[in-house]
Amino acid sequence: MNTIQFWKMGAIFMALICIFSFSIHAQAQVLEATAPMEESAVKASSIEAPVYNTGDTAWILASSSFVLLMTPGLAFFYGGLVRRENILSVLMQCFMAMCLVTLLWVTLGYTLAFGTDKAGLIGGWDYLFLRGMDKPSSLAPNIPHIVFMAFQMKFAIIAPALIAGAYAERMKFISFCIFTVLWSLLIYSPICHWVWGGGFLGKDGALDFAGGAVVHVSAGVAALAAALMIGKRKNPISPPHNLPLAILGAGLLWFGWFGFNGGSALGANVLAGIALVTTQVATAAAGLAWSVMDWVFHKRPTTLGMISGVVAGLVAITPSAGFVTPMAAIWIGVISSVACWLMVTVVKVKLGYDDTLDAFGIHGIGGIIGALLTGVFASALVNPLVTRPPSEQFMIQLKATFIPAIFSFVGSVILFKIIDMTIGLRVDERDERTGLDLTQHKENAYTGLD
Repeated sequence: MNTIQFWKMGAIFMALICIFSFSIHAQAQVLEATAPMEESAVKASSIEAPVYNTGDTAWILASSSFVLLMTPGLAFFYGGLVRRENILSVLMQCFMAMCLVTLLWVTLGYTLAFGTDKAGLIGGWDYLFLRGMDKPSSLAPNIPHIVFMAFQMKFAIIAPALIAGAYAERMKFISFCIFTVLWSLLIYSPICHWVWGGGFLGKDGALDFAGGAVVHVSAGVAALAAALMIGKRKNPISPPHNLPLAILGAGLLWFGWFGFNGGSALGANVLAGIALVTTQVATAAAGLAWSVMDWVFHKRPTTLGMISGVVAGLVAITPSAGFVTPMAAIWIGVISSVACWLMVTVVKVKLGYDDTLDAFGIHGIGGIIGALLTGVFASALVNPLVTRPPSEQFMIQLKATFIPAIFSFVGSVILFKIIDMTIGLRVDERDERTGLDLTQHKENAYTGLD
């Protein structure tokens, strides 16, 4: 072990010790503060204990599991599209995001996103290290607070994993880890608070049912920043090495998205059913529209085009799933699919940037289109939260889309620049040509001969 590796391991070990010590101290404070009240609390438990809806709780628990499955689904989707020498690196990035963001969320991320509002910009320290989970969340009083926290955690996990599609096949793994940690805390949690946690965009009337701006726009524009900052691959034209694996991943994403959107109703109710139907309809329309575009302009429909359209539709319906009718969802799916097709096949080629797996072209553009169309198609007949005419709501959606987009893009550029100036963003040319599976992880996904 050389000196640099020794100091890296030492820094990680000390950070873990500090986090562990702080969390134990925080929990001890909670226990100490509540101990004198235990006897009276037991006597009054039948009066003061919150009553939760078991059906709603069961649905959110299931939805939380569905959404978690989306990240392995994303790993397969991305993994099938890269060179065979890089599939394990993509899978590793997605699973590492699951590990890193889980610990960040339960320690710091959740309280920054959903703690007591501070000037409309960030949450307070109410839920630091999961303190205060015994009291219901005002956002979902019908389910246990810890269930709501766990559901929101899965959104926080997949957001930075989406960005990995832009810099696949050329980013150092340690740089990925550092960026994921910093982006999750400094970019994702504030945006989440602005829209969902009581921040200024939510108070202004922004409608984002399941994360159009919070997840897809923020991750999509960060992906664009990544593509611009890290530069092109040495061999940017490389066909997918395993399309069946990518199709499996797309199928898992489609399945998991029912929890992503349906669970965002925060109950087993009519709104959850509407969200499931609009999700299915928009996705089907988008997959069909992309295939038609390929058929008309490229003479043949392709499986890669079909699954790309499917993902575009899933992304676009996310902000409006619980605000629009199924018929409106068809238009959202078609419009978003055509817009993403144009971005991926025309605009990206003309501009010349290398967004490896079209994270910006599909998630960024699809999220932006979906968020704006929410203002056009949202209906009070579907959700009573819709109280403004389309023209007024569209302007609110415009603000609620581009403020997070600008913040995420600029913040991501700064983070990438800092990392590049310190430890470097990308691997050297030899490692890139060899493949990241071997050079970053000393593993090989395929051991047989061609």
